[in-house]
Amino acid sequence: MARQTPARKIRRLVLDVLKPHSPSLPEFATKLSSMSGVDGVNVTLIEIDKDTETIKITIDGQLDYGTIRAAIEEWGGVVHSIDEVIAGNLTSGTVERQRRVRTREGAD
Repeated sequence: MARQTPARKIRRLVLDVLKPHSPSLPEFATKLSSMSGVDGVNVTLIEIDKDTETIKITIDGQLDYGTIRAAIEEWGGVVHSIDEVIAGNLTSGTVERQRRVRTREGAD
């Protein structure tokens, strides 16, 4: 049985990236969105200093992490962390804990 490449099963990546000011955020997002397999990109500025910007990138599509990381590095960026990965055909929902508030019967 042939083994499928895991890269083709990645549907969403959320990356923490440090990049220089150039390319600008719109240009950076546009470059990412034009890559093969990428359906959509969201880039959020987290922090800015004299020489660099820390950004959070959310990418959706049929993704190859190695290709995306190489492109980010080619544009002067560094992936600090992979904060979220969604892979496979189904999305596993985020489970949030719910707090139950108990009340006493007859209390005002």
